[in-house]
Amino acid sequence: MSISVNHLHYTYPGSREEVIKGIDFSVQSGEIFSMLGPSGAGKSTVQKILFGVLKGYRGEVRVLGRDMSGVGPDFYEKIGVAFEVPNLYERFTALENLRFFASLYRAPGRDPWKLLERVGLEDAAHTRVGAFSKGMKVRLNFIRAFLHEPQVIFLDEPTSGLDPSSARRLKEIIREERERGKTIFLSTHDMFAAETISDRVAFMVDGLIRQVDSPRKLKLEWGEKKVRVECRRENRLLTEEFPVEGIGSNSDFLRLIRENPVETLHTQEATLEDIFIRVTGRELR
Repeated sequence: MSISVNHLHYTYPGSREEVIKGIDFSVQSGEIFSMLGPSGAGKSTVQKILFGVLKGYRGEVRVLGRDMSGVGPDFYEKIGVAFEVPNLYERFTALENLRFFASLYRAPGRDPWKLLERVGLEDAAHTRVGAFSKGMKVRLNFIRAFLHEPQVIFLDEPTSGLDPSSARRLKEIIREERERGKTIFLSTHDMFAAETISDRVAFMVDGLIRQVDSPRKLKLEWGEKKVRVECRRENRLLTEEFPVEGIGSNSDFLRLIRENPVETLHTQEATLEDIFIRVTGRELR
């Protein structure tokens, strides 16, 4: 197991209000685990506790078998972090940034040039980061987390501010890293990104985790077990719904698709955002 959290509570210094209110969850090795919730839910606070930035919590937090209350510098050889706001040296080029950060670790890491190629930044390798667009900085910040071959990677809103093509490329990299045995912990309010890449998701609202499960199981549990058919009859669009159970022997369904050109046919699955709203009563805003 890569991450284990039991009865975690946290209150920021100087405040009387708990922001994390007694949560429990675990993340298996080689798993993509996403913590989903609106701004202020406590996602980033949990991440900061998990990689040792915030101390003074109550409860038990273990990462890679280490109690986070007593980790030392060697712990950071084993984890990678990409913060939501890129933290880069703007007077350095992209390649200089990666080489500098790689020098901070003892073990030899990944080839910086190949990492730049993976996110489409090879042509900007010798450009100063100060001249980068926001999306370019996000991509550079993302690959920096993988430089030293960490076992666990923490990603905070990794696709925020990216165009669809760049976001898809980053999601492909996350899947590839999972296949290489890495554990990926995401915090995000991007339901589509979480739904398409996560092995499991946790719904978090107001410092509490309301549900943890795989996107598939959640959609099966909360989705309507119906099939919607759109077909064309005499230049009119017809829409009919049928129960999934026994669909293969449903005479009305079979007659409809046999006698009319079908334009669309799909099950009525709930989206992850629909499920989040139904479970928590809150929207992701």
